[in-house]
Amino acid sequence: MGSVVPLKKSANSAYLELKNLLSEKLQRVENLIQLKLKSDVNLIEKMSNHHLSSGGKRLRALLTLGSAKLTGYKENNRDINLAACVELIHSATLLHDDVIDESELRRGVKTTNSIWGNQSSILVGDYLLSRCFEMMVEDGDLEVLKLLSSTSAKIAQGEVLQLQHQGEADLLEETYIDIINLKTASLFSAATKTGACLSRSNNKEKKALESYGRNLGLAFQIADDALDYYAKEKLFGKQIGKDFFEGKVTLPLITIFQKGNVEEREFLKEIMKKNKRTEEDFSETLALIYKYKAVEATFKKAEYFVNVSFDALAIFPDTKDKRILQNLTSFSLNRSF
Repeated sequence: MGSVVPLKKSANSAYLELKNLLSEKLQRVENLIQLKLKSDVNLIEKMSNHHLSSGGKRLRALLTLGSAKLTGYKENNRDINLAACVELIHSATLLHDDVIDESELRRGVKTTNSIWGNQSSILVGDYLLSRCFEMMVEDGDLEVLKLLSSTSAKIAQGEVLQLQHQGEADLLEETYIDIINLKTASLFSAATKTGACLSRSNNKEKKALESYGRNLGLAFQIADDALDYYAKEKLFGKQIGKDFFEGKVTLPLITIFQKGNVEEREFLKEIMKKNKRTEEDFSETLALIYKYKAVEATFKKAEYFVNVSFDALAIFPDTKDKRILQNLTSFSLNRSF
């Protein structure tokens, strides 16, 4: 990938630096999540524990905590509570995603739906969201409640929009960006803006952190979509070609459709219309990916959003907290976990 993608070592260290900076608070977030997921219904506790213990970077929680720290939040508990809320929203959407995608693995571990079935997984996802909304009401900040509740609605809209356009090889890039903005970037931006709300920051700072989070989320998802056609081995438990076999049209496919000749476009239309795609279909598609350097083009697009995200924090004083958040933008492009 050349200069387009930063070195994994520096990308990973940026994430680890943020995690180490906030390690004590992040542990309190983990403890609070465990406490809130206690239930008299044994299956709920068993399933939620399995899902939450299967790994995960807790990146959105870290963004909430890091943004609150950057903007001078000094109190002791609200950042913990709302970081846990953000993480619960994310966890709930993953439970629902796995059902929609009929996924059997997440992060290399069996999904809850593959063990306990789709019905239970949907209901436990709903349970996580319900607990999250209880915590938001307890917090009592109407601005944050409005922000996180509207974000939950955006994520659901993004899922439906993606289903609506599933298998469309001629998907517009603009529509693709709309989908990932709703599905992924909206929660990133909500996490970072929540941090600013906690500190009672002015509107300029809130907008700056919202922009930082949104563009970070866009870069994160675009890079993830590129890896579906790029990685030579299973990466963070994600099967290579997973999006392709599920009929999801992402930026690498959009790129080759835009650049391909008439015959190649027809080929893409036909295979994406299929109920099931074969390994041979994937191999032929990969050949087009390489021919038109679609992965490189996709990373270039992600790099654009990384730069916008980085620059969004320019209004803040040059501190260690700011540097760590800016360095984190490289993690979205080339992470090894």
